[in-house]
Amino acid sequence: MDIFIAANGGEPLISAGVLNSVVIVVILCLFFIIASSKIKKADPQKPSIGLVFIMELLVTSMEGICKSIMGHKNGKFGPFIGTLIIYLVIANLFGLFGLTPPTSNYNVTLGLAIFALTYLAISAIKTKGFLRYLRETFVGDFPILLPLNIIGEVSKVVSLSLRLFVNILSGSMISFVLLQLAGGWLIIVMPFLNFYFDIFAGLIQTVIFSFLVMIWLEDAVATTS
Repeated sequence: MDIFIAANGGEPLISAGVLNSVVIVVILCLFFIIASSKIKKADPQKPSIGLVFIMELLVTSMEGICKSIMGHKNGKFGPFIGTLIIYLVIANLFGLFGLTPPTSNYNVTLGLAIFALTYLAISAIKTKGFLRYLRETFVGDFPILLPLNIIGEVSKVVSLSLRLFVNILSGSMISFVLLQLAGGWLIIVMPFLNFYFDIFAGLIQTVIFSFLVMIWLEDAVATTS
């Protein structure tokens, strides 16, 4: 539900999706702070257990995914991609708890896309230098195509954010409508709807979003010399 402020004429000040997104970020921050403390206290001479083992498995898995998709030298992007995937999985599965998924709010998906592509641009600038990044991204071999190249970069933000937003929102709406029509069959229908719209579709959209970011990131930091 939305948060309402009476002095604001009854208009929603913070939407449920944005609020839930903030909650997820706070939870993840606390989790990683606790995990970092556990790792610092762990004895490197002993086998990892509990949270330390989970974090080691997570880090190595994310590095492995980046190396397999983006090339061996790009394993360093594992922490960024891993954080992105963890956030998206939790955000997309929020509907399982009867809450509004943050990714069903376009403000959230647009901000997420801008953040991801800003990181992409910064990584490319660090790898190639600012001037070379501008030349290869926007000018290319044909300066006359500059307007089209700019549109192409902007379209990445739009397509990335809209794809995630539309799929999650439509899934939530369809699930809601079907539940209203289910009537006495609610108990039987509910698990199937949750599996498809909250779990399957949510995980698929996480994979698609992360895969596109990795492909674009690999292209952005690629050097030919």
